[in-house]
Amino acid sequence: MAALRVTIAFFFLTLLLGVNKAKSQSFIGVNYGQVADNLPSPAATAKLLQSTSIQKVRLYGSDPAIIKALANTGIGIVIGTATGDIPALASDQNFAKNWVNTNVVAYYPSSKIILITVGNEVLMSGDTNLITQLLPAMQKVKNALDAASLGDKIKVSTVHSMALLKQSQPPSSGSFDTSFGDVLKGLLAFNNATGSPFAINPYPYFAYRSDPRPETLAFCLFQPNSGRFDANTKIKYMNMFDAQADAVRSALNAMGFENVEIVVAETGWPYKGDNDEVGPSVENAKAYNGNLIAHLRSMVGTPLMPGKSVDTYLFALYDEDLKPGPTSERSFGLFKSDLTMTYDIGLSKNSQSTPVVTPAMPKTPVSPSSQPKKAVAWCVPRLVLLTLNCRQAWIMLVDKALIVVQYNLEGLVLNQIQ
Repeated sequence: MAALRVTIAFFFLTLLLGVNKAKSQSFIGVNYGQVADNLPSPAATAKLLQSTSIQKVRLYGSDPAIIKALANTGIGIVIGTATGDIPALASDQNFAKNWVNTNVVAYYPSSKIILITVGNEVLMSGDTNLITQLLPAMQKVKNALDAASLGDKIKVSTVHSMALLKQSQPPSSGSFDTSFGDVLKGLLAFNNATGSPFAINPYPYFAYRSDPRPETLAFCLFQPNSGRFDANTKIKYMNMFDAQADAVRSALNAMGFENVEIVVAETGWPYKGDNDEVGPSVENAKAYNGNLIAHLRSMVGTPLMPGKSVDTYLFALYDEDLKPGPTSERSFGLFKSDLTMTYDIGLSKNSQSTPVVTPAMPKTPVSPSSQPKKAVAWCVPRLVLLTLNCRQAWIMLVDKALIVVQYNLEGLVLNQIQ
């Protein structure tokens, strides 16, 4: 019977891998920051992106050279308005029209612009003037798109910090800071009415920095851990990314915006830092980003958003060597300026023989309060046949049926639950 279970599991896992390999991984994006003086040319970057499974790029502005370079690549492009343009956008419809004509109409549809973000983390700026003008600015950009007959093709939103949440633990108790009250409600009503996403920047890296224990590190890196139990939903969370995403989902639901989709506009982990910084290392960055990609490719979703992957933009494509602050701020790049990988997390199309399989796990990184430990394999489908002592379950979507593979010391059990 055990042999039969292994055979059945292998069949479904093989089928799942084939299904995912054939699908476009449109949920994987990357942030393309430009606070640097050593970046490759836009043309070289476009060629690099085409060699990867990255399907979307987020720009913080609207650099015409980059938008042109991405023309006819099929790569989705998110462009942003400068925060300093918000007052003019909010007060002058002609300014918004000219901005859209210059930065969108001139390039679309050859350049596949899919979203315009008005400002970045504006609600956390502390600038009351900008905060009150944000929604009017978004509305006028939307009006300009409508006038150009692009309103149903290109969405408008803004990007938020996780600091917008007053509470995030447990995830079911997620709630927004009430001090933003009517402003946030207005923004969410706009998202809901126009079908645009609620974009937010969750960083498990910062959660670990505030709680640098070994068990927190494992939870943040998608590595084996005891999990965190949400008593309200009876759900045990096994990684910080899911917990943060579901906290946002709960906060949106609590305000009555169940239909507003979430987009992860930024998330990442630095591979290098100063001596007094906790967390940055190549091992940690590779573990976080590699396991996050595997998690997204699995299409498992989160406990409160199952069966699909949240569109996620990794931070970042390149290092930005002109950024101020600690070394970590300049060390998030997945690729170097010579176009080689900083570390391999399976983004290259040439390395994707099994797209949903996590890259080889590094040894558990050393944190200030831990000792080196023997490497432990993360329990993902490919490792089921090799690691039967992980008391976990992997949910697979196969032909619209959810299959739960439960594996423990006694073997494998498959159950169709939908």
